[in-house]
Amino acid sequence: MKTEKCLELIGALHCDALLLLNESNMHYLCGFSPSEGVVLLLKSGVCYHIVDSRYTETAQKHAEKTGLTVIEIHAKFADTVSEICKANQIKSIAFENETISLKSYKLYMQATQCAFTGIDNRLMQIRNIKTDAEIEMMVKANEIAEKSFTELLNHVKAGKTEKELQSYFDYLMAKNGSDGLSFSTILLSGANTSLPHGVPGDRTIQNGDFVLFDFGATYKGYHSDMTRTVAVGSATDEMKEMYYLVLKAQLAGINALKSGAKCADVYRAAYNVLEERNMGRYFRHALGHGVGLDIHEGFSSSPNSSDIYEAGNVTSVEPGIYIPDKFGIRIEDVCVVTDDGCKNISTIDKNLIIL
Repeated sequence: MKTEKCLELIGALHCDALLLLNESNMHYLCGFSPSEGVVLLLKSGVCYHIVDSRYTETAQKHAEKTGLTVIEIHAKFADTVSEICKANQIKSIAFENETISLKSYKLYMQATQCAFTGIDNRLMQIRNIKTDAEIEMMVKANEIAEKSFTELLNHVKAGKTEKELQSYFDYLMAKNGSDGLSFSTILLSGANTSLPHGVPGDRTIQNGDFVLFDFGATYKGYHSDMTRTVAVGSATDEMKEMYYLVLKAQLAGINALKSGAKCADVYRAAYNVLEERNMGRYFRHALGHGVGLDIHEGFSSSPNSSDIYEAGNVTSVEPGIYIPDKFGIRIEDVCVVTDDGCKNISTIDKNLIIL
């Protein structure tokens, strides 16, 4: 199915082949993420995965499922691509003009002597509509992350440092089956939680703190993404009130999410809830982003977005408020967009946890 969608892209651009160098785009067709290589799909339907000797065996194993033809280079990637183009009378190539380096662009242009046509974001639009198999892998990644988070909560207590807990969290995700981290785990406490993407440090957790966890596991290249905020020891009435305001905003965003909905309108559904309490000014980022082979991919649910949700999109929904020198709260789930709403693949209870 993935190859057929890419062949439709080649046809729409009136090209003879599609050249992929981007790691995630290659993964989409070859089934894993080589740090270097080329995928070349011809309009005839033949798809070549060109690798060096580091990846030959891995590529061949994946090719048993994907049907790609694996070629190991003996000189340069561009030389092999050129040879294939000449042998198949390839005259025009669709390429990743939004991600390719200028150096690589010039190299492949000169090697093939073909006309190059940019695909813009067309392949990303294809990738944004997830197959059932892709969604299953994202559900698996989420299960690993949630299991690890549940285990970590047994160790979150006053006296532990942010770095100490972050390191143990990363270990738990690896132990529970994650292929790697979706991104550097964010684990912040106390006033540090007002930093939306703060970096864990040596601060020691104290009773009465909020602790914010933003984390994700990966499974076969696909990412999960979740944020939870808990309190340690106790929570003031203000902390509880603001927590449930953010939760109310998140649920409003989730309820507005469906195929055909404007991303900006879904953002506003959550923002308006915060603004009812004059807290909108403390919401400092988009409501959500596409998730898949990349942790941020495709569309964005921001106030200025022109994107529209489609069935099969997988998006985060993550409102937050960040009050400088005081505290921050973010609650994030990942949802699959459907024709009449969405399916939340995050399952951990969102009532305020006080450890």
